[in-house]
Amino acid sequence: MTSFLSFSAVSARTIPSVFSLKTYSFQFQTPTPTLHFKPNRFAIRSIYADAGVRDDCRSNTKDVVADIRSERIVVLGGSGFVGSAICKAAISKGIEAISLSRSGRPTYPGEWVDQVTWLSGDVFNVNWDEVLVGATAVVSTLGGFGSEEHMRRINGEANAVAVKAAKEYGIPKFILISVHDYNLPPFLLTSGYLSEYFKEKRKAESEVLSKYPTSGVVLRPRFIYGKRKLGDYEIPLDLIGEPIERILKAIENFTKPLSFLPASDLILAPPVSVDNVALALLMVSRMMISLAFLRFTRSRKLLK
Repeated sequence: MTSFLSFSAVSARTIPSVFSLKTYSFQFQTPTPTLHFKPNRFAIRSIYADAGVRDDCRSNTKDVVADIRSERIVVLGGSGFVGSAICKAAISKGIEAISLSRSGRPTYPGEWVDQVTWLSGDVFNVNWDEVLVGATAVVSTLGGFGSEEHMRRINGEANAVAVKAAKEYGIPKFILISVHDYNLPPFLLTSGYLSEYFKEKRKAESEVLSKYPTSGVVLRPRFIYGKRKLGDYEIPLDLIGEPIERILKAIENFTKPLSFLPASDLILAPPVSVDNVALALLMVSRMMISLAFLRFTRSRKLLK
């Protein structure tokens, strides 16, 4: 299931889901498994079965839980603002987390920090044997602004290298943190300073979709807020982002008619918490594991 999540879903092909950050719920337009979430457990039950296939939810539940406990994700840029939130959320869910970044282990303390494997390096010269072996998913948070050459390298080329390596090592899932386009007018996306940034981001998305047509996910979050650490300093973006999110969500029904205006999302699109982005990413990743397991289980039963 190739997906774009801008916290609204878009894709290269129509996908049968609508994602909501507020409730963390999936609604399907076609028959699909029903997921039941419990503390530290994950159960799956099919709401339909093919002819001659017995629906046994108990055996499915047992196997899926075992699969989830063996998850190992590699977070590219894991010591950054979004990457560290993903690592922290993964540890809290019992998922092994490996971070690859140029800065390596962050300087701030934390119990979860000690449970992450921190590797120093970048995707252009890393020994992938030390990073990808045994991983079940790769998450890329690589990206940034700068000169045109820098944006081309970090937003486009770096992600392309990572996707290629993950595919060659047989990693089953690749998840890319991209960027929302804020409903900007086309001329801003195709010319000027911002054009290189968005162009390279979309190239990275295309690379994910081409290499992972059925198991690639692209998230396009809006402005992300949270406590951002810069060296010994902490920037409390949540003091601004959280109240703005509440206000914009409260008046969303009144502002929807204005969504057709160019660049309207710069003002009207509610920002999103970095913790919610991390949890959404993990939820999508786990759901993909369950759907893949269900397809495998059905195939095995048909062969019996």
